Amino acid sequence: MDTTTKQRLVFAVNGQRFEVYSIDPSTTLLEFLRSQTPFKSVKLSCGEGGCGACIVLLSKYDHVHNKVEDFTVSSCLTFLCSINGCSIITAEGIGNSKDGFHPIQQRFSGFHASQCGFCTPGMCVSLYAPLVNADKMNNRAEPSPGFSKLTVSEAEKSIAGNLCRCTGYRPIVDACKSFATDVDMEDLGFNSYWRKGESNEVKLSRLPPYNCNYVPRVFPEFLKKETAVGLNLGSERYHWYSPVSLKELQGLLQMEANGGTSMKIIVGNTGMGYYKELVHYDKYIDLRYIPELSIVRKDSTRIEIGAAVMISKAIEALKEENQGGFSKEAKLVFKKIGDHMDKIVSKFIRNSGSVGWNLMMAQRKHFPSDIATILLSVDTILEIMTGERLLKLTLEEFLGRPPLDSKTVLLSIKIPCWESSRVVSSDACNKLLFETYRAAPRPLGNALPFLNVAFFAQVSLCKNPTGFMLKNYRFAFGAYGTKRSIRVKEVEEFLYGKLLSFGVLYDAIKLLETLVIPEDGTSSPAYRSSLDVGFLFEFLSPLIDSPIDFSDGLVNRYNRTLLSKNSNQQHDLGQIEFPTLLSSSRQVIQLNKEYHPVGEPTIKTGAIPKPLVCEAVYIDDIPSPKDCLYEAFIYSLEPRARVKGIKFNPGSSPKGVIALITSKDIPGLNLGSKTVFGTELLYADDLTEGVGQRIAFVVADTQKNANIAADLAVVDYDKENIEPPILSVEEAIKLGSQYYFYMETQTAIAVPDEDNCMEVYSSIQCPEFAHDTIARCLGVPAHNVRVKTRRLGGGFGGKAVKSIAVASACAVAAYKLNCPVRIYMDRKTDMIMSGGKHPMKITYNVGFKSTGKITALKLDILIDSGMFVDVSPILSDHMLGSLKKYDWGALSFDIKLCKTNLPSRAAMRAPGDVQASYIAEVVIEHIASTFSMDVDSIRNINLHTHNSLNLFFASVAGEPLEYTLPSIWDKLASTSSFYHRTKMVKEFNRCHKWKKRGISRVPIVHEVKMRSTPGKVSILRDGSIVVEVGGIEMGQGLWTKVKQMTAYGLGLVKCGGTQDLLEKVRVIEADTLSVIQGGMTAGSTTSESSCEAVRLCCKVLVERLVPLKQRLMEQIRSLEWETLILEAYRNSVNLSASSLYVPNFSTMHYLNYAAAVEVNLITGETIILQTDIIYDYGESLNPAVDLGQIEGAYVQGIGFFMLEEYNTNSDGLVIINNTWTYKIPTVDTIPKQFNVEIFNSGNHKNRVLSSKASGEPPLTLAVSVHCTTRAAIREARRQLVSWSGPNEASSTLVQLEVPATMPVVKELCGLDSVQKFLQWTTAKN
Repeated sequence: MDTTTKQRLVFAVNGQRFEVYSIDPSTTLLEFLRSQTPFKSVKLSCGEGGCGACIVLLSKYDHVHNKVEDFTVSSCLTFLCSINGCSIITAEGIGNSKDGFHPIQQRFSGFHASQCGFCTPGMCVSLYAPLVNADKMNNRAEPSPGFSKLTVSEAEKSIAGNLCRCTGYRPIVDACKSFATDVDMEDLGFNSYWRKGESNEVKLSRLPPYNCNYVPRVFPEFLKKETAVGLNLGSERYHWYSPVSLKELQGLLQMEANGGTSMKIIVGNTGMGYYKELVHYDKYIDLRYIPELSIVRKDSTRIEIGAAVMISKAIEALKEENQGGFSKEAKLVFKKIGDHMDKIVSKFIRNSGSVGWNLMMAQRKHFPSDIATILLSVDTILEIMTGERLLKLTLEEFLGRPPLDSKTVLLSIKIPCWESSRVVSSDACNKLLFETYRAAPRPLGNALPFLNVAFFAQVSLCKNPTGFMLKNYRFAFGAYGTKRSIRVKEVEEFLYGKLLSFGVLYDAIKLLETLVIPEDGTSSPAYRSSLDVGFLFEFLSPLIDSPIDFSDGLVNRYNRTLLSKNSNQQHDLGQIEFPTLLSSSRQVIQLNKEYHPVGEPTIKTGAIPKPLVCEAVYIDDIPSPKDCLYEAFIYSLEPRARVKGIKFNPGSSPKGVIALITSKDIPGLNLGSKTVFGTELLYADDLTEGVGQRIAFVVADTQKNANIAADLAVVDYDKENIEPPILSVEEAIKLGSQYYFYMETQTAIAVPDEDNCMEVYSSIQCPEFAHDTIARCLGVPAHNVRVKTRRLGGGFGGKAVKSIAVASACAVAAYKLNCPVRIYMDRKTDMIMSGGKHPMKITYNVGFKSTGKITALKLDILIDSGMFVDVSPILSDHMLGSLKKYDWGALSFDIKLCKTNLPSRAAMRAPGDVQASYIAEVVIEHIASTFSMDVDSIRNINLHTHNSLNLFFASVAGEPLEYTLPSIWDKLASTSSFYHRTKMVKEFNRCHKWKKRGISRVPIVHEVKMRSTPGKVSILRDGSIVVEVGGIEMGQGLWTKVKQMTAYGLGLVKCGGTQDLLEKVRVIEADTLSVIQGGMTAGSTTSESSCEAVRLCCKVLVERLVPLKQRLMEQIRSLEWETLILEAYRNSVNLSASSLYVPNFSTMHYLNYAAAVEVNLITGETIILQTDIIYDYGESLNPAVDLGQIEGAYVQGIGFFMLEEYNTNSDGLVIINNTWTYKIPTVDTIPKQFNVEIFNSGNHKNRVLSSKASGEPPLTLAVSVHCTTRAAIREARRQLVSWSGPNEASSTLVQLEVPATMPVVKELCGLDSVQKFLQWTTAKN
């Protein structure tokens, strides 16, 4: 091929033509979209294909079949050069304010499915793609008007790979399901379209209309005329090649071998999300245009998949219903392989990642591949090309070879057609068994497995003696902590020809334990070993003493429905048939129209929230000023050491580096943050105080180059004569940390201005504090600094003090270099430096009576605050507030903050409160265990009376009628059928060996403190209204509530049009030189206090306008708002008012009450079947917003208690630092049924229009999931004791760690439970 040929790269974005003639081939689609186009809805959040924030719809035109293929891809992993001839649709292309909104965006708005909004554009695109594809399916029936051809299951799964930290997913799922042809309208939750009890006809008439035959965007005609071949683009330094034949590919590979240049072979580039690359390649070779590698072939003996075929295409081929020439058995085998592939990574990764590349990563880099394991069990054959030679290898041979070099290319994967007649005779008693399994933190979405296995065998039914004999086994195990997937041939040979019995199965399992052994350093090795035993048991045990269904040829899950309790063995190993994702929900909301429009479920920020179409501007969306530079932090990898110098890796030559900023470059004080509790350095001086401490700032010409340079930096440390570091508090009951996982990482822009001034845009919860710190760093007066913040893509406390240093570092660099400087921290650096939630060590002594009534509790708590104090001192007050939810009789406590050489801990949503809620429940459960009493009865006995509440909370307790917890407690028992379900749980546990359930009811009493907050309201000449507040909008609906309060407050003028003032109100960004004393947006009360500040402003304005209104009304009969304001301008009435709301003692504190109940299904994996929450909101300022806060906080709490491990190495460096390892809740891990009631507790004159807080208290209710899991584990342990014999020690006390991950839960249930069951069964028989 002519390698000197230059072509142009042609593609379309939202119908707009783009042509590129020269570009660095390593440029991703995301980089191009965000830097070279106005389309900013694609967000950078993780940069590794793990969150869905950057998803776009990619459309390709098939010239041969004259059709368009539409699918989602992750733009952060997609090379720009790979989209030649393609059309890209972003959220703006789906719908926007100029061209009109798509029903997806309208329904997301109406179902209140967006909070901070950062993830929402990606969510919309994720739904748009399956909607488009379903409606193109001619084999599906036409849906009813208003619906699509999409099914409920498809709609739910469309967002399975997308992350959201705010909403709790429930409203997002409802918005998606509203398009499904088979949706039950009763299952759709609270929305702005209808109210409970209205008919389906009325509901449908109010939904934004959707026409499944209308295509808003068509594939551009100019792209259809482009050549179908790939791109060949060259420059002096870089080349991108798209060979169209194996011969051309061989020529390119030979050039690389002779020329000594670096080369990267790519298909979808998804591997870059897992294996981060810091190097630039000279040549990129795209394999997708070689026909042999890009097609699927089928014949009567096999399915052959080209190595460049996308995983999603392979799944379609394997699951295709009309597979002519294949037996039923073969079809079922292929379908099961496809079903398993459907559970790996996310749909938008499967759409671009190829089967072949997945196998190559497994071979070269020991990637824990599911595909390698499942294909290993079915005798898959691979064809590879090395040089000019073509080789055929079994998959086992392929995996067993040393890592293949870069010139070896995988060509195809051949999966044989299996059927029983191929193995043995056509005797009807000979059938096939084939099953695959995986254990992962998430059932769907982006989660690597702890273990994946595939079992293939032939079953022979023996008539005399009766039983099953297995032949031709293939048992494959992978992802368990070894370099590759393997077959355990010793177990296969042991079982061959044997009549299955529990004794034989036990011997096979004991042999398996000696063969599948995780390597040293593997996480949770004992758990992984228990999984391989459990899966083999699950595969084979139903063949022993269980009915088998042979009707389909293949033994399909062996008819593994739950057997009746009269069955001898009661095998309940199969999947219990629950819907995959959210099945239903119920929201009970009481509306209050007294303060219209306050109290109404107003849609956030207007009819269509800007975040849905990316018309909302986040800090990183602000266009870079001229000559802007970019920064990245260099941080300490040592907990305590002297810094001697910084250099770059020998042999590395980072591009575009401009400067290295250290503490020596700071013109003023070396100050990273300052609070009332203390200060933190911006950069380490000579001595580092802890791992993750900032050492320097790399300044470069692009963010990518700055990040690469920071990664290549080598810090020269000296640890001689340095005291050893302190890396943890003592062990006891220990609570770990949690990372914020805001979707938008830390970001800031600093722009030098005239008169030695600095303007800083920061994603921060406390601009005022950043303002003060920046001025001190620069050594300038505070009036020379201006900090602006419009909105945050999530905060949760992580963008309070932590963001100050980020903004200050940008300002220092911009000051020194005299040019704009910006930073957008990569996810890994953010996770390492953020600190997260405070780890703790707790010891306690408790006194109680035989009735379970507690008389005294003594607590000793050590809190790991990290290297600097931050705001750690607030935790003691927060913990006491939550601890006092029970009447302890006497409460004694000793809480100490401990300085360690670890990142400073910061306040994370419900700081101290969530840990205290856990501590209280541990004590309660311990007492119940001691007396073998029901835990719920212990909770009942120790709930406060109003007298004891007064004793613990003094004047904050309020009047007896304000103490709503007893009534909530009783109401929850009734509405959730708590006592009936408790009986059902007991019966379930009695009848089932391998699945256990638990149920719990947990209260909270949450003490809230109000803060002073400023506000400013200005009425413009045309009657529109501008509002400024100190509070920052970060998803909690602060701006929406402020708009409502403004409309209510000014509406008291009572003239024509004041009932419609809401649409005239605009809240603008926080500006520290416009509204001062903004304080910190935290503690769940800033929305309330901002509303009160605005109400005070409105009161002043109304007092100014009413006399004028009265004079005008004497002259005219009716007066419109616009006329009144115009006259006010003519009469020089001051139409701008400022205020500072300062709460007095009677309004500063109040209590929140709520309770929750959980049901869990547990098999090591924990499934939350149902959650019921009743939450006392007083009088909600906006029930839709507050409902979202309850659900979102609760799901974030599930993450803390059940999922999110934030582990460090021996030096304290965070090693769980990406989306592959850190797992927040996803749509497939939330409660299956999610019921929430907002309890209206009446008028409370000392609060802002009788409202209460919502951001943090519901999070503490998630301890109920943990308590329920503990109850289920207790049942499993009782059963384990019954199998182990009378000598086995028994204790009902379960010390369950936080988070209660799958390995933790399984260990407490018994890692050897299968072995003990088999021993018990064999001995009994």
